[in-house]
Amino acid sequence: MDKVKDGFSRRRFLGTTAAAAAFTIVPRHVLGGPGFVPPSEKLNIAGIGIGGQGRGDMRHVASENIVALCDIDDNLAAKSYNMFPKARQWKDYRRMLEEQKDIDAVVIATGDHLHAAITMMALKMKKHVFCEKPLTHSVYEARQISKAAKEASVATQMGNQGQAGEATRRLREVIWDGAIGDVTEVHVWTDRPNKGLTGVHWPQGVARPKDTPPVPSHIDWDLFCGPAPLRPYHPAYHPFRWRGWLDFGTGAMGDMGCHLLDPIFRVLKLGHPLTVQAVSSRVNKETYPLASIIKYEFPARGDMGAVKLTWYDGGMKPHRPEELEDGRKMGNGGTLFIGTKGKILDGRIIPESKQAKYKLPPKTLVRSPGHFEEWINACKGGDRAGSNFDFAGPLTEVVLLGNVALRMELKEQMCKHKLHWDPQAFKITNLPEANQFLHREYRQGWTL
Repeated sequence: MDKVKDGFSRRRFLGTTAAAAAFTIVPRHVLGGPGFVPPSEKLNIAGIGIGGQGRGDMRHVASENIVALCDIDDNLAAKSYNMFPKARQWKDYRRMLEEQKDIDAVVIATGDHLHAAITMMALKMKKHVFCEKPLTHSVYEARQISKAAKEASVATQMGNQGQAGEATRRLREVIWDGAIGDVTEVHVWTDRPNKGLTGVHWPQGVARPKDTPPVPSHIDWDLFCGPAPLRPYHPAYHPFRWRGWLDFGTGAMGDMGCHLLDPIFRVLKLGHPLTVQAVSSRVNKETYPLASIIKYEFPARGDMGAVKLTWYDGGMKPHRPEELEDGRKMGNGGTLFIGTKGKILDGRIIPESKQAKYKLPPKTLVRSPGHFEEWINACKGGDRAGSNFDFAGPLTEVVLLGNVALRMELKEQMCKHKLHWDPQAFKITNLPEANQFLHREYRQGWTL
C-alpha cells in the first residue's frame, strides 16, 4: 500500500474516517476526476475482444465488476457472455464507450490492427486501459499512444504478463551483480509461427486467398477490419489466423517480441536503437515471412556499454555457445546473454558447473503481486503498473521497427544498408522510402 504524506498507511487513513463516512455518502465522481476509483470500490470493467486471449484476461480481472463485453463474433464470445451474464453485450466498441456511462476501465484483446484505435478512444475518455501486446500495429501508433497516456493520467498496462514474474527480477539482480561482466551481445529466439511437429500457429509466407465465402451471420466483418483495408471475409484471417497478415497482425516479432525483449530491455536499460537490419525467408506484400533474423544496435547507456541484440524466429537460432555442455539442448525459444566474463542461457550461467559456484545476490527489487493485480491496484491509486505505457510504448516501437526492416519493398535495400533510426525526429534517416512503413493510412471513417 502507498503511504500518505504524514506516514499513515492508506488502510489506517481510511479506517480513521470510517465514522464520518457513515454520515456522509459522497458519489465517487465527486471525489476525483474521470477514471478515479477509490481503493475500497470495485472497478467497472469492459472487455473488448473477449473470444480468445481476451476470455483469459477477463478471468484475471473477475474480482472486479464486469459490466460490459464487446466482440464482433457472437459465437467466439459466447463463453465469455456465459461467464459474465450480467454484463451488457456489444459489437461496436465505439457505441459501447459512448453510450454506457458506468465504465471505469477497459481490457483490450482484439486483433493488433485495432489496438491503437480502441486504446486512444478510451484514453481520451479518461478510462484506465489494459491492452494486449503488442500495444499497437505500427511504430507511429505506439508513439501517439504513449503521448496520449501521459496526457490522460490514467492507469495503463500492456499484456506482456511475464514482466511481473520472479525470473525477470532475478535476472536483473544477477546481471547487475556482475555475474557475467559487461553484457555486449544478446540473442533471443522463438519458433513462432511454427508449432513444433503439428504445423504452424498461423499462416505466414502465403498468398492471399482468392475465394470469397459469405460472411457468417454471427460476425460483423466490417468492424473486424476496422481501420485496416476492407478485405473480403475469409476464415484464413479470423479467428486468430490474422496474426501473420500485414493488414491485421504483426507476425512472430509482434506476437512474441514484447514478451521476450521485455526482460532484456529492463536488464540492460535499453532505449531506442541506433540501427536495425533484417534478413528473412521469401517474403511477399501480404504476410510476414516464415523465418527471419533482425539485428539491432544500441548505444552506450550510463555505465553500460553499447550492445548488439539479435532476434530469430521461425525456428532460426544463434550458434550453439561453446560453454554449453554436450547433450544439453537449446530450446525452441530462449535468450542468451554474452558478457565480458561469461554467458547466461535462459536465466542460468553456463556451463552448469559455473552456475553451481556462483553465489546469488540478495533480492533487492520489489516483487510484483501479479500482472493484472498491478494494473487493478494502479487504477485505484496505487503504484504504476510495471508495463505501463511509458515503458510499453517505446518497447513496442522497437519491436515494430524490426517489422519495418522485413518489408518486401525494402528487401533489396536491406542487402546494402542498415536502417538508421532517429527517435527524436521520428524517422529513418538514411533510407527515406522506409518511413512510409512507420504507419499506414486508415480506412475512411477511422481515425486515431
